[in-house]
Amino acid sequence: MLVVEDEQKTLDSLAEGLRMEAWAVETAASGEEALGLLGREPFDLVVLDWMLPGRDGIDVLRQVRGTGHHIPVLMLTARSALSDRVVGLDSGADDFLAKPFAFAELLARCRALLRRPARTADRLLRCADLQLDTRARVAVRAGQEIPLTPREVDVLEYLLRNQGQVVTREMLERDVWKQVHRMTSLDNVIDVQMMRLRRKVDVEGAERLIHTLRGVGYRLGGDPE
Repeated sequence: MLVVEDEQKTLDSLAEGLRMEAWAVETAASGEEALGLLGREPFDLVVLDWMLPGRDGIDVLRQVRGTGHHIPVLMLTARSALSDRVVGLDSGADDFLAKPFAFAELLARCRALLRRPARTADRLLRCADLQLDTRARVAVRAGQEIPLTPREVDVLEYLLRNQGQVVTREMLERDVWKQVHRMTSLDNVIDVQMMRLRRKVDVEGAERLIHTLRGVGYRLGGDPE
């Protein structure tokens, strides 16, 4: 794990606690130092403070995601406004933990992030004659480019990375929409998005790739039954 925090006492405390829990921990006190470590060493998880000297956590996050790196990132922040969380999620954060926090919750969130399906760094994802370039964010089927919105690209990538497996609405809400605690369900939004995506991917005359499993979710590829 890489822990990035500019307050030295907090950084030392987190590192000591995590090592006592058997984590292998590297630390950084600035955005530049963090980027240097990420460029040299493989990490399974990053705990990243938002407020850093020089390049802040959002800058670091955007650069990491811009290189196609899918490492899970837990962002620490004293910011509580919804607009701030939206900025963080849109920049590539996987989860947030508001300061001050309990160390036990930090551990639980780290374990939860590592339980999520791994997002490999594969640039080209394929299923039958469908291909998605995850870096260029371009989808092609049977040699023809498919015009997709940014959200449709996100959903298609998630389906491709989990092809042959059932993808529930809850999984899409959590991992694509990055919404966990909502007063209202996103089921209708997700269903409409999937309908539009299917119309673009499964054009008339082509093999059907996106299957709806009523009451369960969706699956890309595999037997529709």
